[in-house]
Amino acid sequence: MAKGKQTPRQKMINLMYLVFIAMMALNIDVEIIRSYYDSTRALNDTRHLTEQKNEDIFEKTLEAKAQQVPDTYATPWEQYKVLKSKIDVLVKSADDIKLTLKKQSDFYDKDPKTGKDMDVSENFSALNNNEATTEYFFKEGDENSPSAKALELKKQLDDVRSYIVATFGGNPQLLKLVERANKSIIAEYPAGKSPNGKTWFQNKFYHQPLIAAISNLEIIQNDARNVQSDALALMLQEKVDASIKFTSYEAIVSAPTDVQVGKKAEAVVMLGNYSNSSKISISGVSRQENGKGYLPLNTGGIGEKKIGGVITLTDATGKAQQFPFTHTYNVIAGPQEVKLEKGLLLSADKMNVMYRGLENPVSGSILGADNAKLSLSAPGAQVRNTGAGKWIVKPQSGNTVKLTLSGTEPNGKTVSQVFEYRIKNVPPPQGQMRGQNALAMPASSIKNQTVQAAIPDFDFPVTFTVTEFMVRVPGKAAMLVKGNSLADAEGLLKNVRSGDIVSIIEIKATAQGLEGPVKRITPIVINVP
Repeated sequence: MAKGKQTPRQKMINLMYLVFIAMMALNIDVEIIRSYYDSTRALNDTRHLTEQKNEDIFEKTLEAKAQQVPDTYATPWEQYKVLKSKIDVLVKSADDIKLTLKKQSDFYDKDPKTGKDMDVSENFSALNNNEATTEYFFKEGDENSPSAKALELKKQLDDVRSYIVATFGGNPQLLKLVERANKSIIAEYPAGKSPNGKTWFQNKFYHQPLIAAISNLEIIQNDARNVQSDALALMLQEKVDASIKFTSYEAIVSAPTDVQVGKKAEAVVMLGNYSNSSKISISGVSRQENGKGYLPLNTGGIGEKKIGGVITLTDATGKAQQFPFTHTYNVIAGPQEVKLEKGLLLSADKMNVMYRGLENPVSGSILGADNAKLSLSAPGAQVRNTGAGKWIVKPQSGNTVKLTLSGTEPNGKTVSQVFEYRIKNVPPPQGQMRGQNALAMPASSIKNQTVQAAIPDFDFPVTFTVTEFMVRVPGKAAMLVKGNSLADAEGLLKNVRSGDIVSIIEIKATAQGLEGPVKRITPIVINVP
């Protein structure tokens, strides 16, 4: 500038410089605000995409898994619903704060007169205003005194974080979720972690313009929704050790080895998936190779035989999960059909024994002759003809029954033959739940189960209807339940804890297809993991 007295022209030039500098500064501020505003809108769009992904894909998948595999996914689904409700409250609260601050700062998304979208430059004064933010978050503008509304926001952040830590802190598969919550869902810095010695609220909201406050609130909402998304993704992981790879496949065909002519038979075909991991062990077998157990069957004597054991899987937490298995088979003295010298044939349709109290189907034939003219008699047993060469035999007392088959050969000669069968009592029924009499199940799932009774691997059409049973839990008196549902025992089952054993005893049932009273039904044992 010129020294001494300035001419009117020089004064005008100096004034123009000042106006020019002020306009440049204003333009720079507008561009900074615009950048903030665009970034905040991008954060908002990203959050809505995350919310849509959570609701349309992951939530529906977890809910479906909870219905299909309740033992594994029912508890995570219930935990997730609580977490979502808490995050919804936090996100809604942040939205309400943004609306309040915009209103107090005279910010308009659309022009009140024309209805058109307002440009950043038109909202510059509102977006640059820091009074509304300071008044909202600090009592009487004192930076050392957060307002009640600020403390309410902190309470909501703490509620989300505390629930995550308390619910998932002990689960190794969800430790990353807990770590992220401890870093991002906060309203105060950990001791000694403040970047400038100020509090979290001071750095985020004290004397901060409206656009900065909106941006910080949007970050809170994004962090909350991302934590929610992380929780869904981690909960959907299979509950097996990642080092156990089920990559071996084998076609499995289950079908009868003997099929009677003209009688319906069915084969079951499936794909088996197994692993040779050392974390899977099988007891009750003679050797284990490539994830499969092998056991030579005992065929040293005629009669019913049974094998069984336990498959143990050690998961990622080091906990051993056990899966018991049993199989019953019969050793017979040769083919079911017995051929006579003159061509007479007799076969037991089920096995080489007769069961007391049951209708045992028997078939007989003479090669080349009319089977409709055959007759069958059995002293000490009830015999009923059901068709050409077919009868129902119901043995009574004793240990054996002698069946006499009589008929006429094609050459007209009358022949007869006596066949002796052993009589056995029907095996006692077994109490079952989900087809097992010993199983592991979370305490929360027990009340949803029903009690059944069945004779495992029994070929005859005998069914049972459970009418009552007793439930016994540690430290409590056994409870009598009528019917077959455990729903009425829900109050008693609330006392069950991890490591307890729940017993279903004194099971009573009626039988269909079996004469006489039902024998004592074996109990069910439930291990609560």
